[in-house]
Amino acid sequence: MSTKANVHLYERAPLAPAELRHPTLAGHLRILRVDHWIKNVFVLPGIVVALSVDRAARSALDPLPLVIGFLAICLVTSSNYVINEVLDGPFDRHHPVKCRRPVACGAVSIPLAYVQWMALMLAGVAMGVKVSLPFAGTLLALWVMGCLYNIPPVRTKDVPYLDVLSEAVNNPLRMLAGWYLTGTSVVPPSSLLLGYWMVGCYFMAIKRFAEYREIGDGARSAAYRKSFAYYNEQRLLISITFYAAHAMLFLGAFIMRYRLELILSFPLVALVMATYLSLGFKENSAAQRPEGLYREPVLMAGVTACAALMVFLLIVDVPLVHRLFVPSQFRP
Repeated sequence: MSTKANVHLYERAPLAPAELRHPTLAGHLRILRVDHWIKNVFVLPGIVVALSVDRAARSALDPLPLVIGFLAICLVTSSNYVINEVLDGPFDRHHPVKCRRPVACGAVSIPLAYVQWMALMLAGVAMGVKVSLPFAGTLLALWVMGCLYNIPPVRTKDVPYLDVLSEAVNNPLRMLAGWYLTGTSVVPPSSLLLGYWMVGCYFMAIKRFAEYREIGDGARSAAYRKSFAYYNEQRLLISITFYAAHAMLFLGAFIMRYRLELILSFPLVALVMATYLSLGFKENSAAQRPEGLYREPVLMAGVTACAALMVFLLIVDVPLVHRLFVPSQFRP
């Protein structure tokens, strides 16, 4: 889609009153965004790393809390999606694509949606308590971050840079949820959580970059998302570099201290990050809709190979790596 076509797309009129629908059960089901549950795959690294460092938790692992925990995470994230749909509805009516969302087109009862929002959170956290209190606390933190991101007067999604930082913090929270799902008593390393956060910021900033390029007009970008009144391509690219550098710093610190073998996976990590950045420059980029990234075969091949290698390196010792990267003490 060319820039000219993009401008034409964003000039489309909002829904006419005759096109507005009445609240339906289907509308209320759609705002759960079940197709977005795929994002909860970011819970898995927390489980894998925790089990790799705690043999006791590995031997005592019970699959039932894992199933309950995953369902609880899905309910809490759906609660966040519901409030996002409700509060973004008035703005979505002026968007060429999002005007078809259930709230924007009138297919949702707003009072009932608020009940749905709270009920999903309460059900998810209650299920989380059945797993463990730390896990339930993590779910509650995930829900609170969704409130801060969406609800005025804070509404961090409207603030440049804070929009990316506050939404990407869901990454380490998901990792923490996976960590506590294993029942381990080991404290997760801060370097790992910070690195995971910065990786999320990197991906989220690329999403913003792709959205900004797709619209192709500064004024229309600002009308669609308030933070775009400040952003431009240069500022977004600079922020992407900032997040990538910090992600490698913190992940490198984790690797050097806890599992040196993982350094062998970094060529694939770099390949995945470069591939994802290239998506941001494509027209109608999949980076704008992460739930559809599975349709990108090159990216998926890189992610699968990288994940498999990392799991292998977490389990298998490679003595040669330790001989090549012997810690040195330099003295003046």
